Formats: sequence, C-alpha cells, structure tokens
Amino acid sequence: MDGIFRRKEEEKRMGAEGRLPPGQALTNKFPVLHYGTIPTVDLTTWTLRIWGAVEQPFELSWEEFNRLPRTTLHMDIHCVTQWSKFDTTWEGVALRTLIDEGLLRLKPEAKHVLQHADHGYTTNLPLDVMLQDNFLLATHFNGEPITPEHGYPLRGVVGAIPGRADLKTPYFWKGAKWLRGLEFLTQDQLGFWEKAGYHNDADIWKEQRYASQG
Repeated sequence: MDGIFRRKEEEKRMGAEGRLPPGQALTNKFPVLHYGTIPTVDLTTWTLRIWGAVEQPFELSWEEFNRLPRTTLHMDIHCVTQWSKFDTTWEGVALRTLIDEGLLRLKPEAKHVLQHADHGYTTNLPLDVMLQDNFLLATHFNGEPITPEHGYPLRGVVGAIPGRADLKTPYFWKGAKWLRGLEFLTQDQLGFWEKAGYHNDADIWKEQRYASQG
C-alpha cells in the first residue's frame, strides 16, 4: 500500500508540474509491448541502412555506428497504452549528428522518415520531428545497453524533455525497436500501427491515440 500511495503522490506531482499528459498514469516499471518475437542479433553482420531521398545511400556497421559522437537525453516517455515513465536517461546518436558528420546528405524534397525494424515492422515520423532534440537512435537506457525486449541493439526513442514545450512529442511507439533502417521520403507513408488505425500524428498532449480522434 505504501508503494501505491507513493506512486499516486508522484503522479500528482507530475500532473502539477505539467509533465503528465491527459489520460496517462505513472509507472515505475518499464512495460514490454511489441509486435512479433525478439530477434536474434549478430553484431558482426548487423547494419543500419540509410536510403530514399538522400544524395547517397549508405550503411553503417555496428562498429561504425558506435564511433559516431554520442548524445545523452533525459526524457519522460509516454506510451499509447496509457503508461508514463518519468526521468529516463537515453544514450545514442542524434539523427542530426549523421548530417553534421557529413554522412547523411538529404535531398531538399525529403520531408518524412519511415523507420524500418526487424520482422518488417515500420513506423513513420515527419523529418522535422526526428531532427528535434527529443529523438534519438538509442543504444543505452539508464546507463546500460538496451535489453533485447526493449530493442537491443538499437532503437528509435522519442519522449518529452521537461521544460521544452516547443518540441512536438508523439507517443513512444513512434520510435521503433530493433531498428535496421531509415528511409527518407518525399511523401508520408503509414507504418505498421498507423495502418492498423493508430493516429498518424500521435501527439501526447492532444491525446491522439487513434485515427478517429482527429
């Protein structure tokens, strides 16, 4: 009972601070939700593929990816299934870093990105959202490598940075587990859950969970 009471008090505090989106509830756990089975990974053959509306498609090996400059983000994450986890820490590579390092050269018409993951899973975001400070190609969670059930070795992560109301924040499914490719598009293309009726924009503050919710 003490644990439930403390959780409710913390949830109330987050609400008062404007950090708890509508319809969400605080969790101290990290629920596991995904489509398909957890893939087996061989890092000696693993690659991240970049293609589409880019000047030059390319692939990065695991070793090459981990030589890129690292970014650490402290964010609150919010799942469409109504749980919220606060003050999480993620480490990885920002998409903008690929541009700054001269690896990713986008064509002017590139406006959207489709994240491709193992098992053919996809999810989509506008390019400008993925270039924000709150999107990361993440390898670590709270100081440790991401576990297999949460997307090892690489996943997209999007969350809310406290105090940054200027950033668009979609629900957590908009970062793909077991990420294997980024396809840059001139026109939007729905991903797996978006085709199944989930909201394409998925704004946490507007509670855009399903396409029928406007």
